[in-house]
Parts: sequence; C-alpha cells; structure tokens
Amino acid sequence: MSYPLLERINAPGEIKNLPMTDMPALCEEIRQFLIKSVSETGGHLSSNLGVVELTVALHRVLDFPQDKLLFDVGHQCYTHKLLTGRRAGFAQLRRKDGISGFPSPKESDCDAFIAGHGSAALSTAIGIARAKKLKNEPGKVVVIVGDGAFTGGMVYEGMNNVSKLNNLIVILNDNKMSISKNVGQMANYLTKLRTDPKYSHVKAHMETTLERIPVAGNAMVKVLQSGKQLIRRGIYKSTMFEEMGFQYIGPIDGHDVDMLTHTLTNLREQYAPVFLHIVTQKGKGLKPAEENPGEFHAVSSIDLSHLTDPELSPKDSFSSTFGCALADLGDDEPRVCGITAAMKYGTGLNFFKHRHPGRFFDVGMAEEHAVSFAAGLASQGLLPVVAIYSTFFQRAYDQIIHDVSLMQLDVLFAVDRAGLVPGDGATHQGIYDVAFFSNVNIPVFAPSNYAELRYWLTYLVREARGPRAIRYARGEEKPALAALPCTGARYDVLEPVEGAKVALVSYGAEAEEIIAAKDLLAQNGVQTDCVKLTQIFPLPDGLCDTLRSYDTILFAEDSVRTGSIGEQLGFAMQQCGWQGKYLLHAVDNTHLLHANVPELRKDQQLDAAALCKDILDYLKEKQA
Repeated sequence: MSYPLLERINAPGEIKNLPMTDMPALCEEIRQFLIKSVSETGGHLSSNLGVVELTVALHRVLDFPQDKLLFDVGHQCYTHKLLTGRRAGFAQLRRKDGISGFPSPKESDCDAFIAGHGSAALSTAIGIARAKKLKNEPGKVVVIVGDGAFTGGMVYEGMNNVSKLNNLIVILNDNKMSISKNVGQMANYLTKLRTDPKYSHVKAHMETTLERIPVAGNAMVKVLQSGKQLIRRGIYKSTMFEEMGFQYIGPIDGHDVDMLTHTLTNLREQYAPVFLHIVTQKGKGLKPAEENPGEFHAVSSIDLSHLTDPELSPKDSFSSTFGCALADLGDDEPRVCGITAAMKYGTGLNFFKHRHPGRFFDVGMAEEHAVSFAAGLASQGLLPVVAIYSTFFQRAYDQIIHDVSLMQLDVLFAVDRAGLVPGDGATHQGIYDVAFFSNVNIPVFAPSNYAELRYWLTYLVREARGPRAIRYARGEEKPALAALPCTGARYDVLEPVEGAKVALVSYGAEAEEIIAAKDLLAQNGVQTDCVKLTQIFPLPDGLCDTLRSYDTILFAEDSVRTGSIGEQLGFAMQQCGWQGKYLLHAVDNTHLLHANVPELRKDQQLDAAALCKDILDYLKEKQA
C-alpha cells in the first residue's frame, strides 16, 4: 500500500510543505497506515485513530521542538511520531530496539515528556510552560487530555494552578459521545469569532476604555462580563474552566482538520491559558473499533480480513479467570463488591459486572479514589475487591497505607499485569507492587496457574481478613506452570531430587524459568530442587527450615530488586544461621525496555540460561 502524501513527510515541519487542501487526504492516509501497521505489530488503536486530524492540525501550526506537545495518556502519540520522522520505526513498534508506543524523549526531541499514566500530563505541561516564562523562551506548550483523564483528580489540581500562563493550551479530547449538537454552524461561528485576534484586541480595548469612565466605568465592565458569562453558560457550559482562569473555546469537531487548523492558528496570540474542547470519535475509520472502542483500545496483531472483536482480556487469561471466579464467589457472598479504575475489560471484571451489576463500580481513571472508596465499603462490613494493574496501583500507595492498612480493613487487592509486561515499556512494568505491599505488612499471594488463582482467590475472599493482595501475570498460563498441581500449600518443593544441594526459588510467572533452569543444570550434571512460593509475604512458615538443607540458593523474581522478596528471604536465611551461598536475580529498574517477556527476562538475566550460568559459574569458582 502506498502513502504518497505521508511519504513526503520525513522530518518535523515537513507537513507544512504540503498545501492545506491536501490535509483531509493526508489524514486518510495516516488512518489507513495506522490500521495496517498496528494490525501487524499490535498496539493502541482506537485512541490513535481518534486524534489524527487534531495532531495534523497541531503540526501545521506549531514548530517542534520549540513548541512542546504533551499527551495524557501518551498512547495516542502515533500520528505525532509519524509526522516527526519515525514512520520506518513502526515496523518494530513496541518491540525490542523499535520505537516506543509512548512518547520518548530518547527517541526524539519532539517528544517533550514520557507519559504512561493518566491525569498527570497537565501538571507537567504547566511546569514546562512556567519554565519557558522564567527562561524567556518563545513557544507554546500544548497538552492533549482525554475525557477519561478528567475522572482523575490530578487534572483539577493542575487546572487550579494555571495562573495566567498565556503560553499554555489545554485540549480536551472528548470522545465519550458522538458529535454533540453544539458542534453546529452557530458554535463554529462563535468559536471562529472568539479565537480571532481582532476579537481579543477589540475586547481588551473596549474594557480599557470603559474602565476610564469615572465612577460608572468599572460597573459597566462588570455588567458586560456578567452578561457574557450568562450567555456562555447557556452555549458552552464553560464557567468552571473560565473561573479557573482559562479562555474556554468549543466544543468543536475534532475531525474537521480545516477548522482545527484555523482555530489553532488564531491561538498563536492568546491573552490567557486556553482550554480548547474538541469532540472526536474513538476508533474512527475502522468500523468495529468505532462500535467497540474499548475492545480495540489495545490489540495484539489482528487479521484485518477476518476481523473479530479483540478484548483486552482474552477468553483464556489470568484476568478472565479472575473475573469469572470472582463472579462465582459473588453468587454466594452478597457482601463482595468489584472495583476497578477504567479497566473493566482489562481486569476481567466485566464478568462480575454482568452477574452483579449493583456491586460493580468503575470509578474511572482514579486509583486513589478506588482504594479509599473500598476502605469506606469495608468499614461498613462489605468485602471490596479492588482490581487494578500493578503499574497503576503505584498511584494509590498513600491510600493503601493510610486508608486501608492502618485500620486493617477487609480490602482485597487484585494486582493484574504483575511482573514483567510486554510492549508498553518502563511506564507499565508491574515490578513494584511486591515491595510496597510487603513494606506495609500486607500479605501477598502469587499463584502461578489458573487453578491456584481460583483456589487462593476463594480463600482470600471467604476466609482471610484484613488488607491482602493477590498478584498474577498478564495473559495466559504457561504450559510448564499449568501442569503443576494446586496443592493448597503456601510453598511447594517441585519433584525433589534426593541429595540435591542447590535450590532454585521463585514465584508467579517467573517459576517457569526455574523449572527450565533445573533441566539445564541436570544436563550439566548438577542436581537441583525447585521451590515455588505461592504465599510470598510474609514468608511461609517452615520455608527457611526447608531451605537450610541446601548449600546454594538462587532466588529469581520479576520484581524490583530493592525491597522485594529476594532480599527479605536472604536476610531471613542469614538470621536463622544459614551460611551457604545466596544468589539473587531480580529486576534492575534502571534500564527497562519495551520488548516481549522472554526478551525482558533475558535482558534482566531472569531467563533459565542466565540462572543456570550463575549456578555453574559459582560451583566452578567454588571448586577452583
């Protein structure tokens, strides 16, 4: 497939060499390129299809990297990357040594800031805009914020501090509904009028002239301003934004590239921070994505000729197993409630919602609220289960400590996408939850297969009390782990070998690698035992006694090294008087790639080959 217009853009600013009349055709080429490319590599699809015209208009008007563009959340940056010379990189999108699926200043100086979590980019943009003011630097700072991010409170914290930053443009990408009735000829006319520099000059001149009239001048200005606010309240419903100091514009059609370009051109000259409200359609240009944008939010590679509706939670996954099991538990226990933060499909809670709609709560992109809300439910005798991705639980750490842990409330944290996560890179790795849950004394369980997930979820809902967490990997169970029986024990020695003096210890998805490493070591004449933990914090009773019989222990975990279970077990073995060799393999968070899980494990020396080599190197050194 050829893209004659898009192929003429190979560097920032080259879009301006094309005539404005070509922009609709360029937008169509970009949309078709994204559909074809993402169908082959996987990636975020719906959100990127929705912002094509907006991004094109921004690149027509702004000058990168002097002007700064930020995204909230960053996964809708694909068109921006195409227009800044990274088209060839899309063949390896989100893959090792390819381009990131999120903004990355390491890739291009046109990417102002990394952005993987929602509701945060506005605060960052305000900081960048203020820095430009302090340094007397020219240029605009534009931040695109999706309507979903407005369910997170940090957006409002930022809006409350814009403080006359007339180099800041906040664009609300409103894609929750079809083009509203306000986006008609009258609204378009008023928007053109209000963004015209002549309007601002006349407005300022009129107010200055009136204020010079003795006694009555200021009163007349206030009357005129009050009248304008009443009109805007009826037409724009915008008083909240204007009271925070913004010049509110919109809503306008986010797929009208001419209108967007005209509006942004006029906003080169602004007297206040601008709040530009555009309305877009998520998934535009791909009919199934238009009809089910949530299901096409993030996709694996798909066959465009036999297109089905891919869900974030496939039919066979830890997420769907969790969701179905929790729905079953909800049948018998009317106090169980399911809570998520804008990830109904991703966490599998869509199954719970279908069965128990009155006890399902999607609080939006507001993880802090989700945890405190759960604390309120628990304080009144209910049994809330908070299902959130590991990376997003980080946002609620304060609430986990203060609102749940201190009061020892009956809240179960279901930690999805735990451990190493493919594709999304540093911002989405689930490597910190073990450390922060254990450091506030919250018990943590890490099942390795579906049977264990169902067993321990049932236990944690029906029997365990107080704060508690269960963590599990993204995607489906691995064959080597699926073959393991669910013993109900808190740790298992897997097929022990008589006389083995080396123990390989792990938990969760990483247990796959110690099983494979055991086979590799056997091929090298070294007999080992594998010890798989299911309860990882506190360390299970009897574990240290079991491990005392080994001369060498290697612990492997796909969590951050500092503060996670590996360090805790090493210290516990030392405290019980064990004097053998302890080898620790954990995640070094100073270099996190976007790659698939096997590549991430290899990079972090968490693959079977690296574990085997470490044991062999030590034994060779010991014998020397």
